Amino acid sequence: MFIDEVQKVPILLDYIQGIVDDNPNRRFVLTGSSNLELLKGLTESLPGRAGVYELMPMSTVETTEQIASKSTDQLLYDGLYPAICAGKNVARLFYPSYVKTYLEKDVRDLLRIKDLLQFLKFMKLCAARVGSLFNASEIGMEVGVDSKTITHWLSVLQASYLVTLLPPYYENISKRVVKTPKLYFNDPGLACYLLDIETPRQLELDKMRGAIFENMVVMECIKHRYNQGKEGNVYFYRDSNGQEVDILVKEEGQLTAIEVKSSMTYQPSFAKSLQRFPEWTSTPIKCRAVVYGGDFENTVGDIQIVRYNHIEDLFS
Repeated sequence: MFIDEVQKVPILLDYIQGIVDDNPNRRFVLTGSSNLELLKGLTESLPGRAGVYELMPMSTVETTEQIASKSTDQLLYDGLYPAICAGKNVARLFYPSYVKTYLEKDVRDLLRIKDLLQFLKFMKLCAARVGSLFNASEIGMEVGVDSKTITHWLSVLQASYLVTLLPPYYENISKRVVKTPKLYFNDPGLACYLLDIETPRQLELDKMRGAIFENMVVMECIKHRYNQGKEGNVYFYRDSNGQEVDILVKEEGQLTAIEVKSSMTYQPSFAKSLQRFPEWTSTPIKCRAVVYGGDFENTVGDIQIVRYNHIEDLFS
């Protein structure tokens, strides 16, 4: 049996517990768009009886045929929500409705905020910081609330599967590293909408284009893990000297180090940080790669050059 938005009727979980206890072979698939409420119900009623899977918007691997005819800017603008990938909706209509419904239903229910425009401003400010270190005090000053409120609001965006905080990697690192997470949206199309980007052409010329591209690649790595039913284990590296690697994926005790560039043309300078990264960590490195927007794919030394929609090849 499949039950959608089960967190809205939490008493069902008590009945399901009884059914499963009496009939261990019964199977239920319970879905919900609010992680906070759903997990609370599962831990109270079904401890040890439920497996939890995180579902993100579609990945480029899952939608290879659908996105084959799209330019990179069109893909970033459209995003990867199922309704858009299936051709049942378009970005310019989907995202305004999605945000309006989210604000008027989920935000009102979870936060009981009276001034929804203030929360929308917060979301827009988050979109303007895609790929940047998250600073609650800075955003709070612009919105007009304290940093504790901003942190709470952010937790709601996370629980609603709208944003992800990418943690820094500091295990087995020889240098002093940044310990503040980076902010990303779970879907690039939503970030584009909140940045008031109205067409793929506008995105092509926008100063945030590189950050939106990086956002998509980061989420592809996270989706790769989640779609296998695994923990995220996706990080970034930045030390006190400003040395940085955009993405680190840890699998079976080894790291895949990825530098992200939105350029259509590969430049040797793209791999500069990757070449030095083995000096900064004692964790075994499985592979190093530059993921970019061009078509040319090759291996330079031991660094792979990969087009963004082939990123899954790095983990095979």
